[in-house]
Amino acid sequence: MNILFNELEILQETKQAIEHLGLVETTSIQHHAIPKMLEGRDLIGQAQTGTGKTFAFAIPILEQINVNEKTVQALVICPTRELTLQVYKEFIKLIKFNKDVRITSIYGGESYNKQFKALSEHPHIVVATPGRTIDHLQRKTIDFSSLKVLVMDEADEMLKMGFQEDLETILKDTPKERQTALFSATIPPFIRKVAQRYQKNPEIIKIETPTLTVSKTDQLYYNVKKSDRDQLLVRILDLYDPASAIIFANTKKDVDTLSAYLQKHNYEADALHGDLKQSQRDYVMGRFRSKRLKFLIATDVAARGLDISHVDMVINYELPFEDEIYVHRIGRTGRAGASGVSISLVYPSMRGKLAMIERFIKIKMVEKEIPSEEEINVRREQRNYTKIMEMVSNNEANYDEVISQLHKDGFEDQQIISALLSKVMDEKKSYDSVIVPVKRKAEDDNRREKTNDGKRRKTGAYKNALINLGKEDGIRPVTLLDYFKKHVDLYPKNIGDIVIYPKETEFQIHPAAIKRLDELNNKMYNNKKIKIIILRNK
Repeated sequence: MNILFNELEILQETKQAIEHLGLVETTSIQHHAIPKMLEGRDLIGQAQTGTGKTFAFAIPILEQINVNEKTVQALVICPTRELTLQVYKEFIKLIKFNKDVRITSIYGGESYNKQFKALSEHPHIVVATPGRTIDHLQRKTIDFSSLKVLVMDEADEMLKMGFQEDLETILKDTPKERQTALFSATIPPFIRKVAQRYQKNPEIIKIETPTLTVSKTDQLYYNVKKSDRDQLLVRILDLYDPASAIIFANTKKDVDTLSAYLQKHNYEADALHGDLKQSQRDYVMGRFRSKRLKFLIATDVAARGLDISHVDMVINYELPFEDEIYVHRIGRTGRAGASGVSISLVYPSMRGKLAMIERFIKIKMVEKEIPSEEEINVRREQRNYTKIMEMVSNNEANYDEVISQLHKDGFEDQQIISALLSKVMDEKKSYDSVIVPVKRKAEDDNRREKTNDGKRRKTGAYKNALINLGKEDGIRPVTLLDYFKKHVDLYPKNIGDIVIYPKETEFQIHPAAIKRLDELNNKMYNNKKIKIIILRNK
């Protein structure tokens, strides 16, 4: 059982701030790390973003601050500006009732004059990026001679971004008797070397990634040839039509190429990676947060520390090299109690990696068939109808005079309606062909799934269906199953996988039970007319 915050021997002002936030019990990383850091131990903490690790080092740091000394006593190094600001904001929450503690953030892309002024006010705690920290050291505008605690957050990402030399420079320029803590999602060999050279017998804390972190996300994947991923991605975006999505690629080159491809095909997409100037990063992120940009194409490093509450979908253009990174990626779409959808494009040589990730997260992803042009257009027509119905239902404006004038000019109602609808409806599209890679028989045999009654079946035995009720209608899997049972005597054993989207739900149904669904068409559910479509299986 984790420790209660009230049981920790920490400042009363810190406890008051934690209580104000509504927090009662520590998370796993906090439970293990806080007592060790309070003892003054060096440590290596392996934990994912979102596990509460910022408080795991921020709370002990506050215990060591002497507010009467006008010196920098704690330094937290972060890989990106976004994560720096995020950590800074967490500290601000903790010092709500301890105004004597001064803290500042230092990062690239911000005015030096502003930072010179902040540093001249003698902050006790500095949260900074490596490059700008080195700049201030060289300018002699920052002094670490009185440093008591040094924390490196997301240490593995700083190594990937090429900050190895900067980190060593900072480590060498701080007192040897300091306390040093490294927090990282993974622990590559270099981090262990840093520990041997710059830490004193560090305590290693490893927090296992719980299945719960991905259980709220519907995890789907498509088998596709590597050369056909762009064409498949376009089909996926048109099929699901997410309001927002982050598309992850493993390299900056793929990010740029994919971003250009989507822009060429008139999608609201833009790139985010480490080679962009800070002003460009801010511009792209500003558009994405304000929902003026639907699709963010990003590398893992660039996406670390982004303060985004929720996105509808995460797409893995390529599976990541590390299992933990996969969990971190899809966590972007299941936050704050909301459910999400993740889709992975898996080409033949990555099938082994797919199996490794499934073993790591202890969940089998659902394989989907490449959507046909007909299937995508059926979805598009359904969305068009819903959009028009909502526009008509919500319209309160009166244009009788304009309509009357059009009638006088010889236009009939049908002509007027058709002309106006052409301006708001999404048109049908044609798509380049996508070749499905042939699986080995052994792979097919391994890809068996269970029905709701626990019996094993092959996915192909069921048909895919679509109902125009989704999350926005309060639909959950158990709700749908109960509704089917109550209204058409359709039992759960006849239903396979259920994937719920904002406005619709896709589910698998046994062929023998399809006719029962006809009884539901045109029935009302919360003042909405039900429409069910049986999708064509390839």
